[in-house]
Amino acid sequence: MMYPTKTISLFLASLILASCQSDLAMVADAAFSEPPRPPIEQQPVSEQPAVPPAPAPATDKTDPRPACGADVHAKLKAPGTNAVSLDCSIRLSSADVITHPLVFEGAAASGSVLDCGGGTIDVSAGTSRKQKTAVAVRSSKNGSGAWSAPSNVTIRNCRINGFARIYGLGENANGEIMKASSLNANHTAFAQASAPKNVRLENVTFNAPEGIPLYIGPGVTGAALVDSRIDGKSTSVAVYLDAESANNTISNNVFAITTENRELIAIDGSANNRIANNTFERPENGGIFVYRNCGEGGVIRHQKPQFNQITGNTFRYGPAFLTQPAVWLNSRNGNRSYCSDEPASPFGSSASNLDFAQRNIVRNNKLEGGSEALIRNDDFTNDIGANAVTGG
Repeated sequence: MMYPTKTISLFLASLILASCQSDLAMVADAAFSEPPRPPIEQQPVSEQPAVPPAPAPATDKTDPRPACGADVHAKLKAPGTNAVSLDCSIRLSSADVITHPLVFEGAAASGSVLDCGGGTIDVSAGTSRKQKTAVAVRSSKNGSGAWSAPSNVTIRNCRINGFARIYGLGENANGEIMKASSLNANHTAFAQASAPKNVRLENVTFNAPEGIPLYIGPGVTGAALVDSRIDGKSTSVAVYLDAESANNTISNNVFAITTENRELIAIDGSANNRIANNTFERPENGGIFVYRNCGEGGVIRHQKPQFNQITGNTFRYGPAFLTQPAVWLNSRNGNRSYCSDEPASPFGSSASNLDFAQRNIVRNNKLEGGSEALIRNDDFTNDIGANAVTGG
């Protein structure tokens, strides 16, 4: 018996569709038959490089603080080295030389503007690191024990003979408060909520007296160093981005500072930062190193140094027998004796001492007098490319 051609076609199509549905059902059954596995927080990823998320925009609408009164001007310009707290906006002149450390503390300082007008803050005569800290923007604890954090503080047009520090739970990641917080799963969020945000240093010239010119402390978000120059000498690095900080910007600066034996910028457990269009003079001791400093001070580092953008920078090398990398992703990976000092925990660097510097972008940088080997990467999730070598 002959069947119409249309009937045969419909019959074959139904067989094919039934076969596909059967295959799909088998796939679905396999997917649901295996019990779900708990996520492994420190498992290396296998995806291709991802585009970093954009830095979180500032959400607070802090109004600028009113101008400081005559009494504040008098305090600043009087001889002496006692710290002066500011919760107002002030403009100096190019002839002014201030020898008092300046402190912007707590939410009351939010919106304050220090415009030096070309003037100088000179605390280089201090005998300790704290005495040489010219500007501190820091959080404080209120009567209830909650942290009060300043936001939208601006320092511009200043010559700083000394250091600047921005911090919340601690000046660095090694203190007791940070240690206690790091035992909790929400450590990164708590550190960021407790730290200053949106602090901007613009058109500032640092002359560092044997220390770190700019230290961006744990949990700080939205800080910026732009259109500035960093001179002097550091026994450590030029800029430090500490654990749990994020969304910070370092752009259009000149790094002419000399370090004893370390890199110029340390990105330590800090994420989603933008390091762009800077010039690094003589970075033979290292340019930008990205890592996670496991266990120092017994503090668990939670956040991975991921989604950082290092783009459009110029590294100018001179003649040197030994030269450290311009950019080194995963520069430590547990290679420190104190990595075992942190308590056993399922979180962060306690679960793994590896750096996990992944999904970072290093593109369109210039290596003058260097070579391609000066960009060091061992993780394929990082996006490395279009970096130019001249005069190597």
